[in-house]
Amino acid sequence: MKSRLVASAALSALVLLGATGCTFITPQSTNIKYSAADGVNIPDSDGPLEIRNAVVIATEDGSTGNLVAAIVNPTDRSETLTVEIEGVEPLTLRVGAGDQLSLGANAEPLRIDGLDAKPGATVTMYFQSGDAIGATADVPVLDGTLSYYADLVPEED
Repeated sequence: MKSRLVASAALSALVLLGATGCTFITPQSTNIKYSAADGVNIPDSDGPLEIRNAVVIATEDGSTGNLVAAIVNPTDRSETLTVEIEGVEPLTLRVGAGDQLSLGANAEPLRIDGLDAKPGATVTMYFQSGDAIGATADVPVLDGTLSYYADLVPEED
């Protein structure tokens, strides 16, 4: 009788371990960082400014675009963000101490003339702030098909 009880307990422990053991070797999806939006977050942990949900809203031919993003300055001093795109004049933006700018919402988006990237593509952009080296990211290019981006398509000159 005692051996049956021990065998039953051992079998139950093996079944329980077998049913839950895969969580020890499988990566947990809740620990994987990703951008839960149309844009991308810029992984520049060295710089004082944080760039979130960066996306370019472009004209149909891709010649002009607006950089839309949230720029956060958690420091106690003003900082400058420089954005570089190959073949385009560098874009600069000053962000006050403790401020958050939402380009396209509470601040004007940064206009990119000479973009040369059609909607559906990505454009490689270099973001730099403070004394940091900066970071490069492939930023998605979208158009005004989605209603919430329609007002952000730049007007052609």
